[in-house]
Amino acid sequence: MIGTGGHGHTYPGATVPFGMVQLSPDTRIDGSWDGCSGYHYDDKTIYGFSHTHLNGTGCTDYGDIMLMPTMGEPMLSPKDYGSTFSHANEKASAGYYSVKLDKHPIDVALTTSTRVGFHQYTFNSAGNANIILDLNHRDKLLYGEVRIVNAKTIEILRRSEAWAKDQYVFARIEFSQPMQINKIRSNNAAQASVTDKVFSGTQLALSFSKKVSKGDKIWVKVALSPTGYEGAKGNMSEIPGWNFNKVKEDAEGLWDQQLAKIEITETNKDKLSIFYTALYHTMVQPNIAQDIDGKYRGRDNKIHKAEGFDYYSVFSLWDTFRGAHPLYTLIEKKRTADFINTFLKQYEQGGRLPVWELASNETDCMIGYHSVSVMADAMAKGIKGFDYELAFQAAKHSAMLDHLGLEAYKRQGFISMDDEHESVSKTVEYAYDDWCIAQMAKILNKKADYDYFMKRSQSWKNVFDWTTGFMRPKKNGGWDKPFDPREINNNFTEGNSWQYSFFVPQDIQGMVEAYGGPEKFEAKLDEMFNSESKTTGREQVDVTGLIGQYAHGNEPSHHMAYLYNYIGKPEKTKEKVHYILNEFYKNTPDGLIGNEDCGQMSAWYVLSSMGIYAVTPGKTGWSTTEPYFESIKVHLNENKTDYINRNRNGDYLQIFGLEEFQKTPHQEAWQPIIPVPVIEAKSKSFKDQMEISIAFNKFDFAESQTNLKTYYRINNNGAFQLYEKPFTINETAKIEAYLAPDFMVGSDTISATYYKKPNNYSIDIKSIYNPQYHAGGPEGLLDGINGTTNWRKGDWQGYQTQDFEAVIDLQKEQKVSDFHSTFLQDQRSWILMPTKVEYYVSSDNTNFTLVATVDNDIDPKTDDNQIKDFGITLPKVLNARFVKVKAYNYGKLPEWHLGYPYNGDAFIFIDEISIK
Repeated sequence: MIGTGGHGHTYPGATVPFGMVQLSPDTRIDGSWDGCSGYHYDDKTIYGFSHTHLNGTGCTDYGDIMLMPTMGEPMLSPKDYGSTFSHANEKASAGYYSVKLDKHPIDVALTTSTRVGFHQYTFNSAGNANIILDLNHRDKLLYGEVRIVNAKTIEILRRSEAWAKDQYVFARIEFSQPMQINKIRSNNAAQASVTDKVFSGTQLALSFSKKVSKGDKIWVKVALSPTGYEGAKGNMSEIPGWNFNKVKEDAEGLWDQQLAKIEITETNKDKLSIFYTALYHTMVQPNIAQDIDGKYRGRDNKIHKAEGFDYYSVFSLWDTFRGAHPLYTLIEKKRTADFINTFLKQYEQGGRLPVWELASNETDCMIGYHSVSVMADAMAKGIKGFDYELAFQAAKHSAMLDHLGLEAYKRQGFISMDDEHESVSKTVEYAYDDWCIAQMAKILNKKADYDYFMKRSQSWKNVFDWTTGFMRPKKNGGWDKPFDPREINNNFTEGNSWQYSFFVPQDIQGMVEAYGGPEKFEAKLDEMFNSESKTTGREQVDVTGLIGQYAHGNEPSHHMAYLYNYIGKPEKTKEKVHYILNEFYKNTPDGLIGNEDCGQMSAWYVLSSMGIYAVTPGKTGWSTTEPYFESIKVHLNENKTDYINRNRNGDYLQIFGLEEFQKTPHQEAWQPIIPVPVIEAKSKSFKDQMEISIAFNKFDFAESQTNLKTYYRINNNGAFQLYEKPFTINETAKIEAYLAPDFMVGSDTISATYYKKPNNYSIDIKSIYNPQYHAGGPEGLLDGINGTTNWRKGDWQGYQTQDFEAVIDLQKEQKVSDFHSTFLQDQRSWILMPTKVEYYVSSDNTNFTLVATVDNDIDPKTDDNQIKDFGITLPKVLNARFVKVKAYNYGKLPEWHLGYPYNGDAFIFIDEISIK
């Protein structure tokens, strides 16, 4: 039950290690964030028992093939068939779950094999027993089909849309006794009848009934398949007959075998429960996604057969590359190869490696291409069973694409806010992934590729600000201002600058040098851990478990406590790691400090309690600390056993290896890059003229600083010239610049464009914009620069819980007839068009006359981001000096919106105002 409360997002139901079926109760059907797994410990009502669940994710999906037993008149609405329950009548253990439903009452017990869920319903009163099948449970049903094979057997197709946009689940249900259909809900064109053999539609629920005496039991088996009805029929062979207790014992046997891979010596029962539940949570995914005969649904939505490996699904790679997959390289070597073979099939059949794959759909959730980390780590550790050459080609392909900021990253060595949102996080994570690809190239003796990707792996230096000691967002060639390292905003992925400024696992020595050496680096780490545990900017539910600005509840912080090891301060690593082990993992339903995230939160606990952590997946060594338990026995896949104790006896160093801070500069033969210069100006736009200056980084090449020279040019005009002092521009201009010393290859070339404003108007904004969405301040609405549909790049001003109102001063009375203001809609992000926009004119800035109203005609339900110019040209010309623009906020989000349960308010996003 650990993680089923708080923000853990785990589920308590029955599954076997890495199984296809996760048979668990659902208490949440509203799509809420804390209901991502379908269950939350605070809830009082169970709506049913479905066969697929996600473990600790931050997005909602699964909940497929829901069954619910009831008594009496069958009802097909969740509020009618749902039942209250008590935790006192609930049991959860590995491979088993049971609960008493209060409503009738009915005892439910659940267990599973790999591909089959097994239900046992005990009816405690006589009467009409029903089993409800509701295919509209939780996510959107794109198409549902139920085929009646006979009175004891039905077949199901559920095609749905949620996080995975097009998910196929086939199922075969077998009842232990003949059942009759006694109620149907279907929106198929033809009127459904209980005598029909096939039911279909986008609204589909049925009730199956049987008269029962008090104490009667009905057993139900549900076999899943991603491929088709025949696949489900074949998978049903995993559970022959109706011996529920034997299936339960078999599931427990599988878990005994799995959990025995790591044996700890500990007398504290809470610590035992925490450790083995954590290990359990690392083993409930990824999930087998092929039928018993090896057939699976590929990323191309075609049916394939796995030859020589098992095909899996559910790869939360942004989370799990850090700890879970390194753990698998110790105790799941065969599965590690299978995971990678799955990646490679997805590359061949879907066009690229997975980012966050779910049910053969690429969700493109989170950032990076971290499947390359998993592959590089396996190659570095000598794990066999997959094609190294193909893995390298697939990795290189991911890195050479042009999407998600990669075009700019390849061109200029970093991603700017102008190029892509979450630019800092993407830059530093791409850099690590590129280092992983370089290691793969090194193993395969590909010198040119190694050099190229090692150069890219240093791109973090281009977003590291040497004056503040932080990774910072860049905008238009310079640092974005103002800057607050505590601020959570769209320049970072689920975090802030504190939580990303230490992510250089591929070059820890270089990072230490950038901070000014070990002492200054230690002081910076200390400052992070000792700062106020409060962030600014956007509310980010993932950022929890704060120790200063360290956030253990989210993955970017997970390696940071181990960084003290690299500056000769292992006692500080031990202090921080043991504090986290003691304080952030508890034997309670809310015992996780953040989302489980498909095993990563627990993998950190498992590894750290063993005294090891993979700070740099892709290297063979482990960063170490004092083990949490007296002794630990690890059964490795090569029929070896490793013993860890606090004295580190035996083969500890040989098997695990130690990763130490090396003082000899740059052990690998690669050329350090020159970081790009910084183009600085007061703003992106100006009225008359503006001064431009160019600065540069000062680390990593101190001995050559006197030889560094900056070169620049304006508007592609001729050759680059030497920069000697700030210069002034008085027209719209594109500035390019690079750094070059006398004896080394220069930096990448960067550019910045500055715009001369189309007029000298000024603006007085009466509303208060959200500081997250400032577009460069008030003048950003008059600068002649139009924002794009990617509002996260920072070109839009955002207003919430208020209307927008501003007065534009044209500086003198003049003739006007054209009024324009541009707004954006992204309803999934709570940004909706204003209901209307009004334009007023005045000569004295006191008495205003309404001259035009433009109503909204954009459907608020549309999913696509849209931009609308609320513009109008008047039939006659007016004289005015002041123009007031007023846009009316949509207000409270409507009932159909995902923000409705939170009583949310819509945003207005405005960019450009034009008066002519």
